[in-house]
Amino acid sequence: MGLTERALEQTAQAQAKAGGQVPIFEVDPFWPKTMNNLVFGQTIGLGVDEKDQVWIIHRGNDPTNLDGTEYATPPANAKEYYRPGETKVSECCDPAPPVVAFDQGGNVVHSWGGPSLHPDWPDSNHGIIVDHKGHVWIGGNGGPDAHILKFTREGKFVQMFGKKGGRNVDGKPVPNSNDMENFGRVAKVFIDVKANEAYVADGYYNKRVAVVDVDSGKIKRYWGAYGNKPDDSPMGRYDPKAPLAQQFRTPVHCAEVSNDGFVYVCDRPNDRVQVFTKEGKFVKEKQFFPDTLSDGSVWDIAFSRDPQQRFLYMADGANEHVYIIDRNSLEVVSQFGTGGRGPGQFRGVHSIAVDSKGNIYTTETYTGKRLQKFVYKGMGAPQRGVPWPTK
Repeated sequence: MGLTERALEQTAQAQAKAGGQVPIFEVDPFWPKTMNNLVFGQTIGLGVDEKDQVWIIHRGNDPTNLDGTEYATPPANAKEYYRPGETKVSECCDPAPPVVAFDQGGNVVHSWGGPSLHPDWPDSNHGIIVDHKGHVWIGGNGGPDAHILKFTREGKFVQMFGKKGGRNVDGKPVPNSNDMENFGRVAKVFIDVKANEAYVADGYYNKRVAVVDVDSGKIKRYWGAYGNKPDDSPMGRYDPKAPLAQQFRTPVHCAEVSNDGFVYVCDRPNDRVQVFTKEGKFVKEKQFFPDTLSDGSVWDIAFSRDPQQRFLYMADGANEHVYIIDRNSLEVVSQFGTGGRGPGQFRGVHSIAVDSKGNIYTTETYTGKRLQKFVYKGMGAPQRGVPWPTK
């Protein structure tokens, strides 16, 4: 039985247990509004603030992230399109600023970022969130990046936690999952408003969840898989036939805190979610489609907006679906999306977030390079495939 057939069977069984009603969605093919002659690179961060503004961060300022044909002014490394002395070869296109925020109408309300904004701008960025004080957090994710940056909504620098290059030893970046000062190519940050703490999915070099003070950036505690002390020893590739790994594999891709105080961690290459208390005590785990190799199945999660947060929404950028998961049982009860480039399809669905109305937003990496909106339509029968509007 293949991945798809097994998924359909498991979904049907779990949905029957859940009583038949699940959140349903429709893609909005007209959202956001187009940014004329501006394009996104790999879109690898997504957050919704208290104003329901939708924030994304992408890698368009990295010339390796766009094909030479996407530039009005081709970069020097696009040799087949670039000739020395040429400044502009066509009207289309220019990379959009790395940080872009949209209002509910799909209009751009903020756009800024890049190496010219701050000398410690990451070599590569990953993850974005706006905290309860109106500060925008960005994770450093390039080779030497060991830091997190904070800005105002308008792009004014506020603070840096960790140090760019702080992971370097003898000029080369190395992991150190027990470092109390620096991070290891951060994937994502979650803000626990009541505790004034930030949960850092750390990351692409490190193998841990790190909890930091929102104001000082001091690392207060951290843990690895099962609450173990992180170990940076090489683990080899994930093997679905092997016993479950006692450490996270990189990247540790998300660490999200539920209203009832549990921390849900995306152990992406191990195809699993692990659940902890806020102090790092292991509670339970669930593998999702454990035959998924390479990039893994568990890319990002968000919670439904009902007070009990009955459902998890999970982005799977390998199999190209968004899953609706019963949070109590951790069983998949519905899903939408397929691989492709049309509305409601995905190519590298990477990040997921939910606004106050329950609408879902997704971003795509690799060649997907976009932001999509899925409108919450209430409760109904499970979905499958592209969630086209019914009217």
